[in-house]
Amino acid sequence: MAEKKLQPIIVKRIKKGGHAVHGGAWKIAYADFVTAMMAFFLLMWLLGSTAKGELQGIADYFNAPLKVAMAGGDGAGNSSSIIPGGGNDLSKVHGQVRRSDSSLDKQRRMTPEQMRADIARQDAARIKALQAKIDSIITASPVLNEYRSQIRMDVTPDGLQIQIVDEQNRPMFDSGSALVKPYMRDILRGIGASLTEVENRVSLAGHTDAVPYGNSDRGYSNWELSADRANASRRELVAAGMPDSKLARVVGLAASDLLEAQNPRAPSNRRITITVLTREAEERLLGASIPGLPAAQSAEEKSENPLDDGKR
Repeated sequence: MAEKKLQPIIVKRIKKGGHAVHGGAWKIAYADFVTAMMAFFLLMWLLGSTAKGELQGIADYFNAPLKVAMAGGDGAGNSSSIIPGGGNDLSKVHGQVRRSDSSLDKQRRMTPEQMRADIARQDAARIKALQAKIDSIITASPVLNEYRSQIRMDVTPDGLQIQIVDEQNRPMFDSGSALVKPYMRDILRGIGASLTEVENRVSLAGHTDAVPYGNSDRGYSNWELSADRANASRRELVAAGMPDSKLARVVGLAASDLLEAQNPRAPSNRRITITVLTREAEERLLGASIPGLPAAQSAEEKSENPLDDGKR
């Protein structure tokens, strides 16, 4: 065995050749596929966002394109070429307006009376929503809920009327003063925060009872006191975030508009009234006309109008 020659170890290494060059043809095919998919999804999106009438008009056009182009038809639009397309108005050159989006055209066709009625409906909906919002704020706030008996809300012909009234043991202001009590400040700021996004304008009025002011001989009476209290309330509302531009007027009415006329000295006659005005009330009280509408005629103007009795 010792004399036996050792066999050499042979290691065979196999060299594999590289892949053949494929070229870029597959990239072109893939790009075509992606483009086709994108076009398909765009088509699906357009079909999904197109009204049923317009789809029918497109189908009619491809069924008989010359007939639609010459005679017109719903959904055909209006061509910018010398041959007008369909639609009700052949003077249009940018296509037919979808009926569901023609609210502006609808308003233009409305008479002033119809427009006023439409504005009144919008005001009523906003005021109802605002009343529910303020009521929910008062209910959710432990501080405001404690003074719920002093907050009265009513819907009147002028709008949403919010009255903050005095109680015998819990006045809103010191006697003969316009300094706001801390809890009155909480009430005003809670209400002011709810009026930050209201579209309607606000009227603010201060009231007193019929007890004469102590220093009225010096010229300062319940009229000045009620106006100062209304202005102090205005500052609290604005501090809570209500835009100052939303205020239509701030007035002091003294004892001229008593809440309890049978008891002129009752504490509830001392109050602050916040009224979210309707557009009609704003026009009537302040003489500001509603944009886009002619000013409302008074009874005297109507009687002087010769068209009222059918004569020219």
